[in-house]
Amino acid sequence: MFRNVLRTSRWLAQKRINISPTIFRRNPMIKVFHSSYNIASNRKFSSNPSNIETSDYVEQSVFEEICTETLESLCEYFEEIIDQNTNLKVADVTFSDGVLTVYLGPTHGTYVLNRQAPNKQIWLSSPISGPKRYDLVLKNGGYWIYKHDGVPLHRLLQEEISKIIENVDFKSCNHSLL
Repeated sequence: MFRNVLRTSRWLAQKRINISPTIFRRNPMIKVFHSSYNIASNRKFSSNPSNIETSDYVEQSVFEEICTETLESLCEYFEEIIDQNTNLKVADVTFSDGVLTVYLGPTHGTYVLNRQAPNKQIWLSSPISGPKRYDLVLKNGGYWIYKHDGVPLHRLLQEEISKIIENVDFKSCNHSLL
């Protein structure tokens, strides 16, 4: 059977028969170039709008600095919120090795924000909205945005935490956009 596959492959390569699916040949968003042995494609993704300058174009040191400032600022603000609110007696905030964990009690759940240096993103795990990956946008002093719905990180936190605690304002945090 293996010999038949090799023979067929060799025959197709010698005849230069185009064996790519018709979906790729007719789709104008994907360009496919054929040669006898390799196929290279140029794909465009819907989740990467070209008009937003995201963290892909940021130097690693700049990303690390902005990410650390953002997480430290959020940590301080969550500690301040928990200290001022008497309803959250068992709440806890920890920040270690680029991971911010905010436990708001058994009824409200745990928020986890962590730095993803290889992807240049901040990942959020929310008990309400689930997991999201935020990219850095350098406009307006830098802010974090979820590309799929266009909602900034601090705005989502503002909406979700304000349902648990009254009078929260994430606008005072570093690199926020509400």
